[in-house]
Amino acid sequence: MLALRRARAKQFVWRRLSSTTRKLEQKRALLLKPLVLIAGVSTAITAYLALCDQPYSSPSRSGKPSLNPSHFTPATLIESTQTSSDTKLLTLSLSPDSIPQDRQESASIWSVFVKDDDIQVERPYTPLEGIDESGKMSFWIKKYEHGEVARWLHSKQVGSAIELRGPVKTWTWKDGAWDDIIMVSGGTGITPFYQLLHHIFSKNACKGRLTLLHASKTPADLPPAHMMEFLHSIAEKHPDKFRFRVFVDSLDVPQQLKTKIPLDLTCDRIGKSALQDALRLKKVTPWWEALFWPTSVPAVAEDRRLIVLICGPEHMVNAVAGPYGRNYSQGKVGGILAELGLKSHQVWKL
Repeated sequence: MLALRRARAKQFVWRRLSSTTRKLEQKRALLLKPLVLIAGVSTAITAYLALCDQPYSSPSRSGKPSLNPSHFTPATLIESTQTSSDTKLLTLSLSPDSIPQDRQESASIWSVFVKDDDIQVERPYTPLEGIDESGKMSFWIKKYEHGEVARWLHSKQVGSAIELRGPVKTWTWKDGAWDDIIMVSGGTGITPFYQLLHHIFSKNACKGRLTLLHASKTPADLPPAHMMEFLHSIAEKHPDKFRFRVFVDSLDVPQQLKTKIPLDLTCDRIGKSALQDALRLKKVTPWWEALFWPTSVPAVAEDRRLIVLICGPEHMVNAVAGPYGRNYSQGKVGGILAELGLKSHQVWKL
């Protein structure tokens, strides 16, 4: 009897020990899982940092530091010309090895990001004529009070190194996709349209009609002379393909600035009448008929093959096409263009 009780007691103690051991093993396993996970994540992060521990300006895998959207490439400032009180025409040059094989000749509007080395901030700018065969790029840049990169660029002297990355497409040109392309620009917002027009007419690859409406504050704030001359020249050579109108808020020019005022300036803002004309919505009504019946301008048909591109100061974009959406997305069409019946597929805000 005593032997039986001892055997049962041993059995009971063994079961308790086995149960306790199992519980300890389960707790240990639960504790080890997050440790294993942490160790795995740490290993992955270490491997990523080891693989990506290369500066943005480092050469590509081919050994040539060509201009690329994924890393920064050094360029040299070779020319800096003051064009107004707050704008400069800057020319940068890439080394021969940095010139990309595809110089974006097939793309329409594209930009490059310029990095301010002092505060490690980048901003996109549009090369006026793209990249030429020698690696030169020209930019017309305005200095804003709170524009860190623009102020930094204006302070640079000829010979300075400036890092770029790109090209980054802004808008894709599709020849034959539209019958009419209307471009509305303000200030340095003309640069993407200048690039587009330079590309189109240098290739003679336009099947539709193009119109550019540009606005500046005064004649002294107009684009550099060579840009204006090019735009006027293609308007004269291809009147059936391209129309160019220039608007200014005021004709006043400071006496210290010897600015030649073009004869074809319109002293007004780009308003509803100018846009109706660009969209070819003007309705010709005999004067006697207008006395008895109010004239009404037809709205843009939804199936009409046209697009309005706009780039300029935010208040101008708001008035003409409505405000941007969140994070500078397109947002809804508003302003004058909404009044004229344009839909979202007919408007693009750069």
